[in-house]
Amino acid sequence: MKKISIQELYSKKIQLLKKFNKLYYDDSNPGINDDEYDSLKIEILSLEKKYKYLRSENSPSITVGHRPSKNFKKDFHKVPMLSLSNAFSEEDLKNFERRILNYLSEDENFKISYSAEPKIDGISASLIYKDGVFVKGLSRGDGKEGEDITENLKTINDIPKFIKSKNFPNEIDVRGEVFIQNSDFEKLKHKFANPRNAASGSLRQKNPEDTKKIPLKFIAYTYGFERGLKVNNQSDYLKQLGSWGFKTNPLNKFITGIKNLIKNYNEVEKKRANLDFDIDGIVYKINDFNLQKRLGNVANAPRWAIAHKFSSNKGVSKVLEIDIQIGRTGALTPVAKINPINIGGVLVSNATLHNEDEIKRKDIRIGDTVIVERAGDVIPHILSVDINKRSERSVKFIFPNNCPSCGSKAIKEFNKSTKKIDAVRRCSSEDYYCDKISIEKLKHFVSKEAFNIDGFGKKIVEGFWNLKLIKFPQDIFKLDYDKIEQLEGWGKLSVENLKYSINQKKNISLERFIFALGIRHIGLENAKLLSKHFRSFSNFKKLSKLNKFDDLLNIDGIGETQVSSVESFFTNKINVKVLDELSSVLNIKNASVKKVNGLLKGQSFLVTGKLNGISRAEVKSLIEENSGNTVSSVSNKLDYLIVGEKPTKRKIASAKEFKIKIIDQTEFLKMLN
Repeated sequence: MKKISIQELYSKKIQLLKKFNKLYYDDSNPGINDDEYDSLKIEILSLEKKYKYLRSENSPSITVGHRPSKNFKKDFHKVPMLSLSNAFSEEDLKNFERRILNYLSEDENFKISYSAEPKIDGISASLIYKDGVFVKGLSRGDGKEGEDITENLKTINDIPKFIKSKNFPNEIDVRGEVFIQNSDFEKLKHKFANPRNAASGSLRQKNPEDTKKIPLKFIAYTYGFERGLKVNNQSDYLKQLGSWGFKTNPLNKFITGIKNLIKNYNEVEKKRANLDFDIDGIVYKINDFNLQKRLGNVANAPRWAIAHKFSSNKGVSKVLEIDIQIGRTGALTPVAKINPINIGGVLVSNATLHNEDEIKRKDIRIGDTVIVERAGDVIPHILSVDINKRSERSVKFIFPNNCPSCGSKAIKEFNKSTKKIDAVRRCSSEDYYCDKISIEKLKHFVSKEAFNIDGFGKKIVEGFWNLKLIKFPQDIFKLDYDKIEQLEGWGKLSVENLKYSINQKKNISLERFIFALGIRHIGLENAKLLSKHFRSFSNFKKLSKLNKFDDLLNIDGIGETQVSSVESFFTNKINVKVLDELSSVLNIKNASVKKVNGLLKGQSFLVTGKLNGISRAEVKSLIEENSGNTVSSVSNKLDYLIVGEKPTKRKIASAKEFKIKIIDQTEFLKMLN
């Protein structure tokens, strides 16, 4: 039997997803059930997480919904219909709120009110009203463009066709969910696979008379664009929807505090089986519309909302052994090898144990019977141990004090940000002294977000490493192609294709180059910040001689942790040599400056001190949105110094010396009006 490559496996699963999407969205005829479909998506996401170079434009991680059907006219949403980020645990919710507080520059005492709305498993729809008249209805489509299903939506009794109310907006896009009740579905289950499919298939009939025969329901929960809406929060908006004749979810609640959200989640989950409609979680939204606007969106999801999904994908297995995996940053990660079990349609044989503290806390031993959970996590983890089934032969796992690859000390470092000792042990050897770290760094170097070299995947990296064809990143661009052509599985054509792919990637942007280096704590966003600051590779490379790493703290978004990592990278002579040799074979393009019109066009800003109710990240975002730019230090290139509480006196003195205008937070915000 021919061994299938990871790339082929991924491509096949993407094609399967496209096939089932077409069957579901275009033909209203699902080829698989919901659990199987969700499992397929999770398999794809799992492959993408493990092999980062795989992600395609059809990935469920970056797409929203499905392209509009050819059976209907298409129209664009004035405001995109975004997807939601998912939470699967209390920790996920805490992290969600922590990100919000950090963005708003608020401490943990800042109370946030949330709307908690059970997530009905139906079909999203957008209802557009002008002067109180329902004029157009769109499906979600791909989030940007939807299907015009106006006439079909008009057959649903829950959707008002005319609204006479003094406080109804001149124009509004009311959004909600079309669904079918479980009791009504019982009469239709010979036609459809499940209630969601019944709603989708019915709503997308070519003849509205066919749609009319199906008892579809509609619940409203948000809006897209509006002109004349006179409410300031979700609570008042839902009340308004009710007064206008729309139905809203009877289980909606408004809650403050993560503990109370969890309590409500557990209460709703208990009621779930007795409801007359399917729900698969609870959507939490920040109640205050002004806060929603401030927070904005990230990628294809809003910052201010999250879907807390119900967990169901669990299974029981036995821990056979525990292995240690070493990542590119030297982190030692324990992985449990378990008896293979099918969870949600996926065969699971490995489960992450995170770190040694997790093993001790849960008292996980080799030979233990354990509960394994996939939930929404693409990497399965061990939820708990069944103590009642523990045998005398179960063995405690002794976490190594030395790196299994190179023998260097495996240490827990002091984290400057948290002021605590890290839970993760790391190999203490310098970059490229540990073979395992070196291999992982090379895998990162060629990954999709970095150099993205076609046909140069992880298996190729490992194979070339074992054959001593590569050791450092620069070796990739100096390969002995004649030697490769003689290897089993390689021929003249495949070698030529590889050579072409590598040569194509010799031109690279500065931000992707910095990211590709695999500097610890420097992800793609931080790489962008460094790229924008240094502008050119030669300026970036000067760090190896200038030794002024503390100056990096002036870059908004770069903290002590990142600075320490950059310093550690540049004080390693091997890394400096790698940079020198890479620069001789690559064309590293300077960072470009986007030129657009805006209120702050051509103006430069620097913040010193703590601002009130707004973070530096938010200020930076506002400046860039209005075509201004931020600088890292006071010089004659600076136009405005924004001063908050406890500012740096040196910066104020320098600003006065250069005759730079000094303003406070209020004055800055006035500039945007």
